Amino acid sequence: MTPSITDSAVKAAIAAIASESATTEEKIEMLILMAQSFVQQPKTAQDLRNAVGLYYRAYELCADDYPLLKARAKAGMALGLQTIPDVGSQLLLQAKAGYEEALPILQQFASPEEVAEVQMNLGLVLQSLVPFNLARTTDSIQAYHEALRVFTWQDYPQEYAILYNNIAIAYLSMPLASEREYLRQGLAVQSFEVALKHIKLIDHPREYAMLQNNLGNALQYLASSHPLENILRAIAAYDEALKVRSAKDTPLEYANTISNKANALFNLPDDPEKAEAGNYKNLLRVRDYYQEAREIFHQHEQIEQAEIVAQALQEVEIEINSYEL
Repeated sequence: MTPSITDSAVKAAIAAIASESATTEEKIEMLILMAQSFVQQPKTAQDLRNAVGLYYRAYELCADDYPLLKARAKAGMALGLQTIPDVGSQLLLQAKAGYEEALPILQQFASPEEVAEVQMNLGLVLQSLVPFNLARTTDSIQAYHEALRVFTWQDYPQEYAILYNNIAIAYLSMPLASEREYLRQGLAVQSFEVALKHIKLIDHPREYAMLQNNLGNALQYLASSHPLENILRAIAAYDEALKVRSAKDTPLEYANTISNKANALFNLPDDPEKAEAGNYKNLLRVRDYYQEAREIFHQHEQIEQAEIVAQALQEVEIEINSYEL
């Protein structure tokens, strides 16, 4: 296999660091900085593997002489492992172990923000391990809440929004008995609403749209004695997200939201006061949304999403035809 430019650059950089008349501490810091650049803007999975390798070299150089740098290198390795596209659990387990090793040292020597970032990443790893029965959802939620002690809405609105979004999704994934289904769904809705008290459209439009879109999803499937009210609330949330998301500027996010809105409209009577009259007009809107979303997904080669929408579109056509017969 022909070595990639990235591989060659890494080897050249390592050789340069080895020959530098720098101190051991400076070499460790250079390796960490180089690894960070690969993790922050990876072009391929190999970039992430290279980053893990660089962090490991830094980790080895630290020995027992530079505990903070050693913990940073370990946390960096964990982030690289966590980010490598992989369908299994092994890399996630290694990342979990890395974060858990690094955290006590970081808590002793690093800034609160650095510790909170690692707790946030640990929460993501734990959440990803839940489907493998290798972690508990409650542990991921606890890690997110630890990070929220630092990432407040006043000082870190983006992280705050992401954390509450992750907490809500974690609640939605909790395996509860069917009679307690409403509880986890309610906690998810509550988490989105807590975040939206502080994340406003004018100040943080991207995070606002993310939260509103996901709030709509949670409301749409919320077990309740007032399903129609929840559908209307969900549609209102999607409309808020669409104040930010557009076919021109954020096509995939836009397609995702109009698909979600179409799902809600599919179950909405044209006149909520006369549900028995049906929803022919709303079905026509649903068809338009699905057709637009399918086209966008195809244009951006999101084949799986396009197929899901195409299947939904077939079901809508059947419903529309039943009115027109």
